[in-house]
Amino acid sequence: MLREYVPREWVFPIVLACFVGVLVWFAQDIVAFLSPPSDTVTVPPFVGQTITDATSVASRMHLTAVEVNHATSDRYPKGVVINQRPEPGTKVREGRQVSFVVSDGMISRLMPDLRYLSMRDVGLDLSRAHLQLGKVRYVKSDVVPSDHVVEQDPQPLANVYEGDVVNLTVSKGGVAAITLPDFLGMRVDAARVLAHRLGIKLGQLVWTPLGPHGPAHGVIARQSIAPGTKVAPYDTVSLQVSAGPNESGYLLRQVHLLVSVPVLQGIAPGQSVKVALRMRDATGRYDLYRAYAQPGQKLDFTVVALGTSVVDLYVNDVLVGETRLGNEPATVYDTRPKASSPPGATP
Repeated sequence: MLREYVPREWVFPIVLACFVGVLVWFAQDIVAFLSPPSDTVTVPPFVGQTITDATSVASRMHLTAVEVNHATSDRYPKGVVINQRPEPGTKVREGRQVSFVVSDGMISRLMPDLRYLSMRDVGLDLSRAHLQLGKVRYVKSDVVPSDHVVEQDPQPLANVYEGDVVNLTVSKGGVAAITLPDFLGMRVDAARVLAHRLGIKLGQLVWTPLGPHGPAHGVIARQSIAPGTKVAPYDTVSLQVSAGPNESGYLLRQVHLLVSVPVLQGIAPGQSVKVALRMRDATGRYDLYRAYAQPGQKLDFTVVALGTSVVDLYVNDVLVGETRLGNEPATVYDTRPKASSPPGATP
């Protein structure tokens, strides 16, 4: 036994010394665990450096540089570090990973064409383009339906950036209803003047051969909506105009055509596409339009077509749609004088 070899008065000091020794050893381990070892480094500020320079500096300090994310930035150009973890001034061990968020810069896009769209569709287009709706001003319009866009700022196809604000002028409608006058018997020029004065939107003007008993050339023979009908200012009224009593053959149409370039899968935002509009009518086939345009862009035409007529829309040489302007009637008047029968011939 200990007390048989050690004097009793030494027992307590020996036990106390052992306890203190164990406590000191344990405390040293804790301090060593919590305190950084001698091979620690202080993380420098990397924000504002190019990713190449930041990676080089991290390597010289025996740190591991990793790009963990990219983000757009209106402050830092593309390829520059805009955020880091750990924060500058943090003491870490050598070999520690330092995570970087790198700027993609400000991404430029082409402003979508929002004209004539409803406010619901505008919200969808702005969301897809990462743009914000700004001020909305309402005006009376006899051309654009209520709650549809009349004008926009920035203008269609202008360069914009994600987060930019778009201000709109929106229609609150015009005259509640217009009583349609009787155009029958009027000359076409007088009908145009009257329609303009009353705020009526004319659609197709179809020049039609009506035979020897038809009205004089340029006189309105029919209208698509009956006189006295209440119409909205943006409703279109088509007129059938007599080609003259001595004319025969195909119908001639004058049509207002508004074509929206479709947004197709696989086409990157802002990427131009090759657009062709090809007319097919009694005169043959010809191009109305052939050029590059942006998806969503609107193309506005006044088209004159003869007989049965169709406009085909091609995007990147692929047929994506067609618009039929009109069909030739089954019976076409022919007022040419018939050849007289020779004497004695049987009729």
